[in-house]
Amino acid sequence: GVVMIFAATDGIWRYGALQHLVRIMVGGLAMLVIALIDIRIWYRLAYPIYAVGLVLLIGVEFAGVEVNGSTRWLDFGVARLQPSEVMKPAIALALARYYHDLPQHRVSHVAGLLGALILLALPMSLILRQPDLGTTLLLGTTGVAIVFLAGISWRVIGFASLFAVVAIPLFFKFGLKAYQQERILTFLDPSRDPAGASYHITQSKIALGSGGLQGKGFMRGTQRQGEYVPENRTDFIFTVIGEEFGLIGGLLTMGIYMAVIGVCIWLSYNCKEMFSKLLILGLTTTFALYIFINLGMVMGLAPVVGVPLPLISYGGTVILAVMGGFGLILSAHLHSGVELPRSG
Repeated sequence: GVVMIFAATDGIWRYGALQHLVRIMVGGLAMLVIALIDIRIWYRLAYPIYAVGLVLLIGVEFAGVEVNGSTRWLDFGVARLQPSEVMKPAIALALARYYHDLPQHRVSHVAGLLGALILLALPMSLILRQPDLGTTLLLGTTGVAIVFLAGISWRVIGFASLFAVVAIPLFFKFGLKAYQQERILTFLDPSRDPAGASYHITQSKIALGSGGLQGKGFMRGTQRQGEYVPENRTDFIFTVIGEEFGLIGGLLTMGIYMAVIGVCIWLSYNCKEMFSKLLILGLTTTFALYIFINLGMVMGLAPVVGVPLPLISYGGTVILAVMGGFGLILSAHLHSGVELPRSG
């Protein structure tokens, strides 16, 4: 991440690479501290952390800072915080505790589903208002994954699928803003507006394709130098990897990500408590969705949404959220023999 931001900013440290290095170091320290805290403490703090996340999201409604047409940040003077990123590990904590406390026979009951739906709907509705469709969908998918892993019945899954078939077109027509609809239509037909709505995807594909097998070499990417790809140190940083290190560099990056995901899934199988197991799998789902959505967007396989490439894209809150999530995963693993209470 530090090296690629350094390349994306023409080798000027103060334009992002130095800040990214500092954030990675702070995030790594936070990860170790979180990992050493007993998992029983995180179990007790699950709902309070979720509540703090909600308060921060409500704060965006009244005192949010607008950047590029979206109001997603809170400015605390010394730093800006993006509450929607804080909510990603918070929702995993809250739902993991919810299903840990919920008796198994109520997992597929209407009352049990309603509780999980409320926990999900509150932050999703606030994030959608910012507007941030990508994070809203990521949060919702993480929640659905945790509900599925908790052991929901296939009958409920079938009804939910039928509901989604009807609801998605209605949500597209009445729930999305005009520019969000345009992004989805552009994804379906990239040639509809090559100089406007399709510009990001078109230039991204050109940059990736121009790298070939081995790439043009470090800091030799012509698409990057010409600044044809917007946001190439944040959401579209994978285009810099693809152009300068080619297919080999891209596959190596994806291979590292897949190794991390595989280790996290393996750690979940060693946990005996439902809270720890669901927490690890929920956080791993969030991490995987970051990757799949960002890479799909950059390659033209998904609509353009504001989802960064974790630990590589420039951005402070997302680093702390991801590293904090890894800390929780390690805490669950290190304390896998601990017995947790059930307060349901």
